[in-house]
Amino acid sequence: MSVLNSAQQKAVAELLRVSPLADELGRRFTAAGHELHLVGGSVRDALLGSLNDDLDFCTDARPEQTLDVVKGWADAIWETGREFGTIGIQKDGVRIEITTFRAEAYDGVTRNPVVSYGDSLLADLSRRDFTINAMAVSLPGHEFTDPFGGLQDLARKLIRTPGAPESSFGDDPLRMLRAARFAAKLRFTVDEPVVAAMRDMAADLDRITAERVRDEFTKLMTAADPIAGLRLLVDTGLADRFIPEVSGLKLEIDEHAQHKDVYEHTLIVVMNAMRLEGDGGPDFVLRMASLMHDVGKPATKAVGRDGRVSFHHHEVVGARLTKQRMKAMKYPKDTISDVVGLVGLHLRFYGYGRGEWTDSAVRRYVTDAGPLLSRLHKLTRSDVTTRNRRKAAQLAADYDALEERIARIAAEEDLAKVRPDLDGNAIMELLGVPPGPVVGQAWRFLKELRLDRGPLDRDEAEAELFKWAREQGHIS
Repeated sequence: MSVLNSAQQKAVAELLRVSPLADELGRRFTAAGHELHLVGGSVRDALLGSLNDDLDFCTDARPEQTLDVVKGWADAIWETGREFGTIGIQKDGVRIEITTFRAEAYDGVTRNPVVSYGDSLLADLSRRDFTINAMAVSLPGHEFTDPFGGLQDLARKLIRTPGAPESSFGDDPLRMLRAARFAAKLRFTVDEPVVAAMRDMAADLDRITAERVRDEFTKLMTAADPIAGLRLLVDTGLADRFIPEVSGLKLEIDEHAQHKDVYEHTLIVVMNAMRLEGDGGPDFVLRMASLMHDVGKPATKAVGRDGRVSFHHHEVVGARLTKQRMKAMKYPKDTISDVVGLVGLHLRFYGYGRGEWTDSAVRRYVTDAGPLLSRLHKLTRSDVTTRNRRKAAQLAADYDALEERIARIAAEEDLAKVRPDLDGNAIMELLGVPPGPVVGQAWRFLKELRLDRGPLDRDEAEAELFKWAREQGHIS
């Protein structure tokens, strides 16, 4: 242990903005005869100047002793992590997790630890995933503990494991995915021995549950630089274990049948989409759709007699593959639906040409996109990666024209609420039918008519309804 030097103290100033609260908690533990240390990601983020209001502490106190210390002081307490030695509390709007020193062993089949409490801060730090997460600051004394050179690795922007990476990943294979996630989040380089271990042990990721893999992958995709993380996943073979469609984008390039590199194109599309996200923060649905939009190409690749490569209906195949993959990764149904919808629609604009679409086609484009329209705009624009500046400018101008046309028709017809000109009650009254399939069929007919011709007045709508009903044999 050592007292922070002036440079370190300045870096930890962000951490110590909560010092009165943290020091007060430290004094309570000291009075009870226990140690308390700010640890892990909280120390790392403080040194990087990006600490949030979630703080992680470790202690030699057992969970029941921790509860005795915080009862009457904390604003709220939760014990959901107690079996793993963690007690959660909230104080003055700050969320705090306090975990007993651990000396874990893993069962070698799943990632679930067999919890064994330890009595040493150094032993606790040695079991952590990376050196940059294996630093601690004691409270209230503010002594800095860094047994594995985490501070130096922060300065070098390097991700290393405290011990041999093979041992660390053997204990918990999810750490391999976390290495890629931290590379994406922090824009750090992963140490070569760590990369080698990731490559050699990629198959061990199969021991991890789909939900845990999904959560790490989502964090990677919404990080500051997901491209770095994605490249690492593909290069080490980790992607093959849970999202092989991305690795599959590396199509073999035939010198006699040239086409652009689909894998590199995809990474550019993801970057382009990120630039269009706006101020709302990372948009996982948009980024994931950008990543998956061309995954149907390997299965649909064909070389014509003229040597030109085509990928007919790859958006349909890609939507199906995306749905299967995201279901396997246990994503929520609404998230899957949104991403799949964007993948399936991402080529629709290319039928627009120089504005040959009818107003009916524009209405259908908007209606089919529904609430995904703004994301579809961004994905479609992001998909233009041609180096031909003239072609890129023309495509951008064409899409500008389509958006302007959508805005004009929307202003005239309220496209966001395109519905039949007659509702279900009117249909039943006019046709003299009860609720049932006929009403639904009539409603869908009128909806299609509305998309084709725009708003109809009441007399036109009724006349069309009666005509349809007679043709279908519902009325004489």
